[in-house]
Amino acid sequence: MFRRGERGGSSRERGGDRGGRGDHRGGDRDDHRGGDRSSRRTERRPRNTTRFQLGNDVQINYKNIPLMQRFLNERGKIVPRRISGISAKEQRSLSRAIKQARFLALLPTGGVKK
Repeated sequence: MFRRGERGGSSRERGGDRGGRGDHRGGDRDDHRGGDRSSRRTERRPRNTTRFQLGNDVQINYKNIPLMQRFLNERGKIVPRRISGISAKEQRSLSRAIKQARFLALLPTGGVKK
């Protein structure tokens, strides 16, 4: 076989002109990033946990309409967990309860007209 940088063989062996995986799959992967990995920013944005905190005694139920409305935005969509700051288990039960309340026409289903 040929050494790196030398031409030879078919275009299929060389990677072709169609952006094959050729030689750039090796060790020098961070050349296009504009610096080494140590200069990357390692700070993370703090989680937003103060917006919709649930109490310990709160029961997530489809009949609790004021609680469900806190987790809907103005268009009727369910607020994502990264914004609401609740746990994954609570988010799953909350979305299930919201969908039940929508089915029973206790909550809006979205479809806000402009």
